[in-house]
Amino acid sequence: MKHLKYLPFLFLVLSAAPAWSAEKAADSRLHAKLRTFNDKDFFFRVPATKEAWLQRRQAVREQILVALGLWPMPVKTPLKPVIHGKIDRDEYTIEKVFFASYPGHYVSGNLYRPKASGGRKPPEGKLPGVLCPHGHWPNGRFYEADDKTVAAQIKQGAEKTLEGAKYPLQARCAQLARMGCVVFHYDMVGYADNNAFPHRTGFTDAEAELRLQSFMGLQTWNCLRALDFLLSLPEVDATRIGVTGASGGGTQTFILCAIDDRPTVAFPAVMVSTAMQGGCVCENCSHLRVGTGNVEFAALFAPKPLAMTGANDWTIDIERKGLPELKALYRLYGAEDRVLARCFPQFPHNYNQVSREVMYNWFNKHLKLGQSEPVVEKPFQPVPPKELSVYDASHPRPSDSVDAARLRQYMTEQSDKQIAALLPKDEKSLAEYRRIFGTALRVMIHDELPTADQVEEVHKGEDEDHDGYSSRCYVLSRKGLNERIPALAVWPPDFDGTAVVWIHPRGKTSLFQDGKLVTAAKKILDRKSAILAVDVFGVGDLSLDKPFAVDPKYAGFTFGYNRTLLAERVHDILTAVAFAKNHEQVRTVHLVGFDKAGPWVLLARGLCGDAVARTATDFNGFRFDQVQTISDEMMLPGGLKYGLPALAALAAPGELYVHNHRGTGLGQWLTAVYETAGAKDKIQMSSKKAPEEKAVAWLLR
Repeated sequence: MKHLKYLPFLFLVLSAAPAWSAEKAADSRLHAKLRTFNDKDFFFRVPATKEAWLQRRQAVREQILVALGLWPMPVKTPLKPVIHGKIDRDEYTIEKVFFASYPGHYVSGNLYRPKASGGRKPPEGKLPGVLCPHGHWPNGRFYEADDKTVAAQIKQGAEKTLEGAKYPLQARCAQLARMGCVVFHYDMVGYADNNAFPHRTGFTDAEAELRLQSFMGLQTWNCLRALDFLLSLPEVDATRIGVTGASGGGTQTFILCAIDDRPTVAFPAVMVSTAMQGGCVCENCSHLRVGTGNVEFAALFAPKPLAMTGANDWTIDIERKGLPELKALYRLYGAEDRVLARCFPQFPHNYNQVSREVMYNWFNKHLKLGQSEPVVEKPFQPVPPKELSVYDASHPRPSDSVDAARLRQYMTEQSDKQIAALLPKDEKSLAEYRRIFGTALRVMIHDELPTADQVEEVHKGEDEDHDGYSSRCYVLSRKGLNERIPALAVWPPDFDGTAVVWIHPRGKTSLFQDGKLVTAAKKILDRKSAILAVDVFGVGDLSLDKPFAVDPKYAGFTFGYNRTLLAERVHDILTAVAFAKNHEQVRTVHLVGFDKAGPWVLLARGLCGDAVARTATDFNGFRFDQVQTISDEMMLPGGLKYGLPALAALAAPGELYVHNHRGTGLGQWLTAVYETAGAKDKIQMSSKKAPEEKAVAWLLR
């Protein structure tokens, strides 16, 4: 009955259950409602200094790029634009344009150019360019209001002319062209001539998530390529580029301006808000707004001129929630006068003439158009929507036009080539590998190793002595996050300062079997090392009462605002590592992962830097292509794009032992990264599953 002497340890775990249960009840992650795009608290907190903001700015820009599937940026293929069908108007012309943003995927739109007429001098020198993305108006670029809507707009004072009320999108482009701008008005995906596949379709399955292929990512890419097209025109001045759109077009405006330095003036209408963030799949994707929101996205444009409008919708509070923070940020640059917001609560969601005229005057000032102010929209001669279509008998839709499935196949092939090319071969390519994959991992987990002052002991039990070993119960948290992570520490009387963070699918109870310490745990203690066994999110005392809820329509509506279950587990491992690392009696931290917890540990290890000396873990034969549903516990948007083997290699040059990796492709990445880092003697791999005690023996060798 020798094993009976270990029963006090098991009793300790079981007797602490009431306390741990109470702490579980306090863990906000288990009980708080998940965030959604309809929340009303997407506030922007301005850093205290410009230097702090610049660091934050870079991190948020990288988050956007990773979320959109644009990290690294895809290779830009030739646009091969077709421009035809000129329509003549008094002070401008309208042409029809289509080009390939990806091979087989065509962006379509109308190009408005100023001209000389009626005694007006021809435009001199290069001209400013303006991109005009549209929102979710019926038929988009072809929008035509019905007579009832026209009458209502005139009566409300929203529009002053019948033409502007009936064709408000055309009115914007015509007026900007008359003011001397070259204007490109282009289709959202699934609207007007860009109809190879319908809006909101083709990018909502598990594989799309795993590869970070989203409708929003595609639409943003089209915006980038539209800017490329505009700047390719010889008459366009690259130093004077404006972007303006409303609603979903407002989202496209501030997202483009957040990730591309080429625009110089921005005017996103009725979309920048601390409330609803955009309700379409074309405005949402996984990872995008975890810890951030639209006001901060707009702030990335600082100190360039930024103006916005609000209406009687979710943007109604923009002048008192959002604008003051943006002004405070611009003040860090000494440029407070370069940000403006005007709200017109008498009107519902719109980009009407009242709002457009705010934009005209903003662009007139900051694009240096030289118009007399105030600029007032002139009447114009509309073009019947059918006549704006870019495809006709002489210019048919290209025969190589592809649907969503074929486009995604191309995107996958090209992304895989880019990722494979990042396999390091020398010091320079090693740095680039770390930049790309390290940033991607940080964004996908939405975390990094916390500092000592960011981790706290919410609860610390009394020391207990059991047959020569000591133990203590802890409940850990990140400060201010209301998390409760149960942990059990066990150490020998001759503790040598080495702590092993123990991560297991059964949590801290995995230290015991049949009432006694398991062999692997006993080996650690016998080597004078301590164990910190943790119940990470969804495990043990933090087990979920119901499955982790994911929006069945589109995972981006959930993972765009919340960590995934897998990321929460990695987050808790990082908390445990930081706690152990900063404990006054600990000198060295090792990390061990068992069974299906092995991949959790590998992801965490890539974010630990030199806080962990050695890591031994089970790869568990895992590949992200095994994940078939958006609700799978191993769902990690981007996991398949970057691959667990490449992410695991971020452990270099730390000592690493990985087993049970047959068929995963791990060897190629680990070997290349460790050899390039000059640390090939610090890895050991086994394709077969190793017993727990063997992994521990390697760890403590």
